[in-house]
Amino acid sequence: MEDVSDPPFRAVCKANGADLMYTEFISSEGLIRDAIKSRQKLDIFDDERPVGIQIFGGDEEAMAMSARIVETVNPDLLDINFGCPVKKVVTKGAGAAVLKDVDLMVRLTAACVKSTKLPVTVKTRLGWDDSSKNIVEVAERLQDVGIQALAIHGRTRAQLYKGQADWTLIAEVKNNPRIKIPIFGNGDIDSPEKALEYQRRYGVDGIMIGRAAIGYPWIFNEIKHFVQTGQHLPPPNIQQRVDVIRRHLHGSVKWKGDKLGILEMRRHYTNYLKGMPNIKEYRLKLVSLQSLEELDAVLDEIVRVYDGFVFEPRKIDMDAMAYSCDG
Repeated sequence: MEDVSDPPFRAVCKANGADLMYTEFISSEGLIRDAIKSRQKLDIFDDERPVGIQIFGGDEEAMAMSARIVETVNPDLLDINFGCPVKKVVTKGAGAAVLKDVDLMVRLTAACVKSTKLPVTVKTRLGWDDSSKNIVEVAERLQDVGIQALAIHGRTRAQLYKGQADWTLIAEVKNNPRIKIPIFGNGDIDSPEKALEYQRRYGVDGIMIGRAAIGYPWIFNEIKHFVQTGQHLPPPNIQQRVDVIRRHLHGSVKWKGDKLGILEMRRHYTNYLKGMPNIKEYRLKLVSLQSLEELDAVLDEIVRVYDGFVFEPRKIDMDAMAYSCDG
């Protein structure tokens, strides 16, 4: 998830039950050009392990070189993004665009596998459009060149984030007797009930969550608790929410610096505070103030004003949360 799954966001997800996380995806071309933003995305920390670094690109040599660069920072795995549907990535022949050329996808993947000792995994979609849902072929061929796991988003590139994710083809891949690697399902998982239902119905080895964790990292522990007990955890109260906002905010400032850390945190407040009545005044302050001390004061005030407020079980609009790339 571009501009979302940075170290401060990953830290709050890990603290709330995420088992395996990935960096924002990194341009292979940017890495080999030594682009500052691309290099910064290589930052990983021991307390978030296991963690994978995700790269994208459409050139075999650049992908191979990037794999070698990634290996130097010692992540737990290298992930290749063949699923991002956004125009700026697809027009460069990367992300989901590679679904139009499975031979190229295989060559790019093989180049990475041969260039690193890290386990290599892939994230992709069902196909380019409804007439080319080639995920079964893709899964077999990528397994044959050495990937260790495959995550599948249950939409085509043409769908972007619209409509309902189709997990039936994910299940077809999982149940294919040729497939021996773990298969992870992704798309529309936004509640503990759905996570358990989809795992049981489609038999996947794991579930990947992206948009539903934005502003609500508690979803990971909620799913785990529901799977283990059949019971729901109570929604986080206002103190718990503000504690996580504060950790995310301070982490953002520490990693990016005051100005950029405060600015890029602004996209998260709406989701963190969703469901609270008359919150607009405080949200406007949070997205306009420019000092950490002032922001901390607003967060303290929110705790005082909403002390005792009981949150309803979470309901989210996945269509409204179509961030720049799926997670």
